[in-house]
Amino acid sequence: MTASEYSWIKKGRIFVPKGRHPKLFSHAANPLAMPLSKDVFRIYYCGRDAKKRSSVGAFDYDMKTGRVIEDYEEPIFSTGRPGSFCESGVSIGNCYRVGTKTYMSFMAWQVPKNAHWYGEIGRFIVNDDMTLSLDQDEPFISCQAFNSISLSYPWVQPADQGGFEMWYGTTETWNAGNNEMLHVLRRAISSDGQVWEQTDDVLPFALGSAQAFSRPAILKGQDGTQNMWFSYRSGSGTSYRIGHSRFSDGIWSQTPGRPGIDVSQTGWDSEMIEYPYVFEYQDKIFMLYNGNGYGETGIGLAELQR
Repeated sequence: MTASEYSWIKKGRIFVPKGRHPKLFSHAANPLAMPLSKDVFRIYYCGRDAKKRSSVGAFDYDMKTGRVIEDYEEPIFSTGRPGSFCESGVSIGNCYRVGTKTYMSFMAWQVPKNAHWYGEIGRFIVNDDMTLSLDQDEPFISCQAFNSISLSYPWVQPADQGGFEMWYGTTETWNAGNNEMLHVLRRAISSDGQVWEQTDDVLPFALGSAQAFSRPAILKGQDGTQNMWFSYRSGSGTSYRIGHSRFSDGIWSQTPGRPGIDVSQTGWDSEMIEYPYVFEYQDKIFMLYNGNGYGETGIGLAELQR
């Protein structure tokens, strides 16, 4: 299937934040699905408190019936303690296994006084009961380690040549000359999933077309191809959209590509569409995504037509 053949059919909005807990007062951003049983997925998301600090919430969703069967009022992980590297919030990426442990990667928000905000990379341990524990009390990967102004939204997966690879966001500059940041997606590699080495690989970008990326989600094919969906801003004033790039014969295709999904004409996802998460269920491919307000209006579900 080529990039131009992708077509996502929106199944509708499946979750709207209720605001029942002060740590999950608004938003349901960065959805991430993990299977609980044959048909049921635990869907984690990032909710915000009144000060816009994000914690992790969750609900259980039955794909067969299309219903939320459990909406957890308490946060699964609350904003980090004062002075910690994640005290201003977390934005979750994806889950991956190293040996017998399952980890969930995240971006940790830091908002220093009288300075620009920035992000670094942390990770949770996903416990057997699907709760989350902070893996360590400091960034898993710091800006200093990766020589970056700011880091964001890691996606970690097994590498075809062995070990692991990570696609992550990194800020080159806060203003690329058009009042928009240049925030690109780069690749790092690791033999053990613990110690990471940067590479020169970067997803294609273009000022004024696709220059502010976030939240990559990758679907790997058995033939060695990879398809990545991501959020991006063009730098021309347009709000977030979902883009696409395909990896084939050692090359990633030009972004933002033809993702096969866009904003709706009206409604909860008519102004922006962002933060995709792609997963498989019963030999079909689905996407969770957010709409207006960076997740303020909830979470949608789409199915890939093939």
